[in-house]
Amino acid sequence: MIGVGFSGITLMNQDRTNQQASSLIGKILSVKGRNQSNKEIEVRFGSSEEQYDLPHQPLLSREKSTKAASENISFRVFVATWNVGGKSPDSKLNLDDILQVREESDIYVLGFQEIVPLNAGNVLVIEDNEPAVKWLTLINRSLNKANYVPLRGPRSVGSPEGSLVFPKIKLRKASKALRTENKWKLKSCNCPIGLERKNSKEFCFRCPQSQTNENDISSEDDEDGPNGPSSANSIKYSLVASKQMVGIFLTVWMRKELVQYVSHLRISCVGRGILGCLGNKGCISVSMLFHKTTLCFLCSHLASGEKEGDELRRNSDVIEILRNTQFPRICKTSNSRVPEKILDHDRVIWLGDLNYRIALSYSDTGKLLKERAWDTLYNNDQLKIEREAGRVFKGWKEGKIYFAPTYKYSLNSDIYAGETVETKSKRRTPAWCDRILWRGSEIYQLSYERKESRFSDHRPVCATFWVSVEAMEDGSKRR
Repeated sequence: MIGVGFSGITLMNQDRTNQQASSLIGKILSVKGRNQSNKEIEVRFGSSEEQYDLPHQPLLSREKSTKAASENISFRVFVATWNVGGKSPDSKLNLDDILQVREESDIYVLGFQEIVPLNAGNVLVIEDNEPAVKWLTLINRSLNKANYVPLRGPRSVGSPEGSLVFPKIKLRKASKALRTENKWKLKSCNCPIGLERKNSKEFCFRCPQSQTNENDISSEDDEDGPNGPSSANSIKYSLVASKQMVGIFLTVWMRKELVQYVSHLRISCVGRGILGCLGNKGCISVSMLFHKTTLCFLCSHLASGEKEGDELRRNSDVIEILRNTQFPRICKTSNSRVPEKILDHDRVIWLGDLNYRIALSYSDTGKLLKERAWDTLYNNDQLKIEREAGRVFKGWKEGKIYFAPTYKYSLNSDIYAGETVETKSKRRTPAWCDRILWRGSEIYQLSYERKESRFSDHRPVCATFWVSVEAMEDGSKRR
């Protein structure tokens, strides 16, 4: 039983079961749950009009692909978003539960907001990369476990006796140490040489030279040598991409054996903060070709505020991000289908602190929270209202929410800010600010839930997906 504020409102086991019901995978499944009175109930997913066959194996990654060129294979993708409130983590913070390491995924897409305080120094002067290195270190420890290779630097911060040590190194050096592939290989166009172009939508031929700028891949500006990256090959999960823009930080990891199927890796940043262009608000987008399917992952922090009309500013942020995000052209052929815009990708997942609020007063929201009236609250959610009106995220999908609002909590507590005299000045109407949406076919959501950590005034939100991609030809590898 976990308290979530408003005079002892709790998330019961049924809420945990209902979180799984947020899976809008479209296949009719039957699972057993228990309600508050321990009465056995049946939860059904989807409708009879939309039925899909899900992969039977829990993980489909492997060293070599034996699939036919026209056959699809599916991968488990874990996505998480967390606004960490400008706090830098310490070595005691354990991410195992948040990353659900006991249920391993093939790909991890992890987005953070406010990894540094959004003050003038960080926004206007110089970007502080030290917290980003700490988050990479914590992620590496959770994902790689027995294969964990600690990052090393000339100076480190941490505790003795085998505790985690934070290296005092630059973000580009930390990222390089956690990769198992040269980044120039990841960003290169290396489509199969013998591929015949049947029409204008077919893949490009092999390009003789990449046109991507070095800084489009990550926060790194060094080149890997011809002998490859410096990280040990024993790690289980390899870093594929990492990028920081002021307080926004997006990082993508994959099983080591899958990285060979990644190419055309590019990154684009759009600032939507001060003056409508600085990076205290905005979006980081990662584009890649995985096997023969284009993927795009976005992490954003949209305009804040709970006044009437603030949701229109957030709508504007989304529109401008979609309009202004431009991935650099890698393929020189005119018939390349590697996209330069977000909406042209086959599969897209958008995560972040979208900052949409509940369109009710603080007192009315509190009453509904006490009653655990999730449906009524959700019907007043600004993002739901704006999407249904067709004003934003048209054509995107989001799983049903069966968990309590994730913002705003008092520091180091399960009580929403404003419930006590001491926190009244920081009171905000509780809201589902932290969201995960997706677009494209062959994406099936398996779970949508929040995790319980008192580290910041937001709770992390996680989702797990089956994502199907078109496999490479027999025996064809990227590397």
